[in-house]
Amino acid sequence: MKTLLLAIAATLLFVSGCSEAPQKAEKKDTTPPQPVKGRFALYQMFNAGRGWAPDIQVLRLRSIDMREVRAERGKAAAWEAYFVSAARGRGRMYTYSVIEAEGNLHKGVFAGLEENWSGPRGPVAPFVIAAVKTDSDEVYQTALKKAADYDKKNPDKPISFLLEKIDRFPNPAWRVIWGENVAASNYSIFIDASTGLYLQTMR
Repeated sequence: MKTLLLAIAATLLFVSGCSEAPQKAEKKDTTPPQPVKGRFALYQMFNAGRGWAPDIQVLRLRSIDMREVRAERGKAAAWEAYFVSAARGRGRMYTYSVIEAEGNLHKGVFAGLEENWSGPRGPVAPFVIAAVKTDSDEVYQTALKKAADYDKKNPDKPISFLLEKIDRFPNPAWRVIWGENVAASNYSIFIDASTGLYLQTMR
């Protein structure tokens, strides 16, 4: 009798095991990486940087474009920020990238090495992140209104961004650059990062 009961129990276990539906394999995300706005990337890096130094301020933010990610004007595949801490007398570079790439770019936020920082030198000064009330896509559209003729004549020029507080303006300013960087450009426009207003055209 015991043998019969054991045989029946084993059969039921086998049947119930076979009747279970096979688990579906997890779907891989095939969505191509998308470029992001500068203010979004800045806050990701800033939040990570506060763990390093609670009093950090922004010294600079710049865009980094990559061939592997589809270009979209007003956004970038990667951004680089340099933060400073007066209390620590140190500075530190952070990057935010949507993919792993050459040039020490890692997906998400990546912190660089600390450096000595003894205070502002030259025309560039640190600023609080709360002063940045506009984003790169907004300031691009504002700059484009002033640069319409130049842009039509140079439709294939990449657009890059630089955010700094320089002594000629009261607030931090976005610099919308027609070219890969300031050195490679002969046309750029300053937009106030707090108000979003046009400031100056550089040729």
